[in-house]
Amino acid sequence: MDDKDRQIIAELQANARLTNSELAERVNLSPSPCLRRVRLLEEAGILKGYTAIVDAEACGYPVTAFVRIRLQPHNGETVQAFEAAIAKIDVVMDSYVMAGNADYMLRVVVKSLKHYETFIRSDLHSVPGVASIDTSFTYGHVKHSLVLPIDRDRHS
Repeated sequence: MDDKDRQIIAELQANARLTNSELAERVNLSPSPCLRRVRLLEEAGILKGYTAIVDAEACGYPVTAFVRIRLQPHNGETVQAFEAAIAKIDVVMDSYVMAGNADYMLRVVVKSLKHYETFIRSDLHSVPGVASIDTSFTYGHVKHSLVLPIDRDRHS
């Protein structure tokens, strides 16, 4: 990945709806080489897709919870079953494998605390191997970025 690829990524992160012509102009390339570079970035898995950013609260999901999960027993079968189950639960927005006291950290969005209770009782409690659940609820939002600092990485 060179500086031109980094420029393309930065522009697409700022506005993924740019036409190829607009993108080419912004990164000082002609349209054909620009499109070729975008396709190569896609094929390499660097550009994984394009999406709309949706406001959860405006769509009726005002409650965000971070849920720490510990598994028991901690073996391959339990891990596979847990990960497969979590992948199917639509209110789980993100799931991370963790080091430290928790095995997993989930970011969950729900319509209300009652819906969170249903998520815990119906979804999480039905997953074999869940030994403990610890939840923190957010009450504010300071920063949320989907922009990877590509340009800064090359200087570190």
